[in-house]
Amino acid sequence: MKQKLFSKDFILVVIGQIISLFGNAAIRFALPLYLLNLTGSSAIYGTVTACAFIPAILLSPVGGIVADRVNKRNIMVVLDFFTGAVILVFALLMDGADLILLLTVTLMLLYGIAGAYQPSVQASIPALVERDDYMAANSIINTVQSFASLIGPVLGGILYSTYGLKPILWVCMFCFFLSGVMELFIKIPYRKQASQGGVLKTAQTDFAESVRFIRKEKPVIGKTLLVICGINLFLAAMILVALPYLVTEVLDLEAAQANRLYGFAEGALAAGGIFGGIGAGIFANKLAVHKAGKLVIFCALCVFPISISLILFSSGIVNYIVITACCFAVMVFSTMLTVQMMSFIQTETPQNLVGKVLSVIFTVSMCTQPLGNALYGILFEICKGYEYAVVLFSGAVSLIIAIGAKNTFSKFSEE
Repeated sequence: MKQKLFSKDFILVVIGQIISLFGNAAIRFALPLYLLNLTGSSAIYGTVTACAFIPAILLSPVGGIVADRVNKRNIMVVLDFFTGAVILVFALLMDGADLILLLTVTLMLLYGIAGAYQPSVQASIPALVERDDYMAANSIINTVQSFASLIGPVLGGILYSTYGLKPILWVCMFCFFLSGVMELFIKIPYRKQASQGGVLKTAQTDFAESVRFIRKEKPVIGKTLLVICGINLFLAAMILVALPYLVTEVLDLEAAQANRLYGFAEGALAAGGIFGGIGAGIFANKLAVHKAGKLVIFCALCVFPISISLILFSSGIVNYIVITACCFAVMVFSTMLTVQMMSFIQTETPQNLVGKVLSVIFTVSMCTQPLGNALYGILFEICKGYEYAVVLFSGAVSLIIAIGAKNTFSKFSEE
């Protein structure tokens, strides 16, 4: 029997997410920035971060399949402890190894773990709360993720610019171990499912079942996925590459100041996620699926002021303020869209398929992320001195996708 929204187990999930995601945000902020500072190359930065997404893509469907067949609590505990161990190994090897190779492998492991971890968290929501509370629960989880992402980069930027990388490594390692211990006390309802033969046969059957469900029974989910892929490729990837590159390498700012300001910019992204998550909770009854296209259009429109500012102003601080404000606005609208879409998918999917269906969505959408990271890393390298053109290209293509998405979502019934 499902529990009330603010049950002990749901609260423990939320607290564990705060601690774990704080460490995740700080370490995934510091390591790519460390790489960018070492090389000064957006192409290397884009390529390495693109490679980091590959394990996440491969392990996300595995995470979804496992999430439906293994106790979700155990998955969270094991992956948090393993993440802490990965950071410990990096800290011990960083002074004597090839740093670019070590950073690449470490980021690949961290992103891979995150890819396997996320389906378990999202799939646990239908097991812990009532159907009518899905939107509120998703809003809380997304707000927590954004809050942790706000504190992580801000403190990470201060620690990194003042003391370097190692203090961040030790703090993050402690966070993951603490989160793993706390999650041991969570009780998530679990019902063992029958296996379809061996491990590989079961995985193939489960994956095929989730794809069939999306294509045949709920094609509306497939259309939504195509929109998400387009936005990931042309908008989200641009922001992920442009924000650190523009702030730390292009704008007229001192190195130490640039690193601190980049930390605050990442914090602004997270703050946008907090406002978006809270907004999604407040306006839950008004966020009809068929109106979601408007949110996509708002996201696309927020990109154009960045390009205009880079053309008109030479001041690093002015451009920084415009870039940060626009990225904040993008996060507000995109988070509201994410909560809306996640709640819709959880509502429309049987509980025994939630983990698998979410993993397919995460996997396919993530496939576009490394392509986008590599694309914009190369474009910014080619267009040195004309970075505004790359941002303008991103805004124009994203707006075209957004208009198409509006037409697609408007056909969805309010139900």
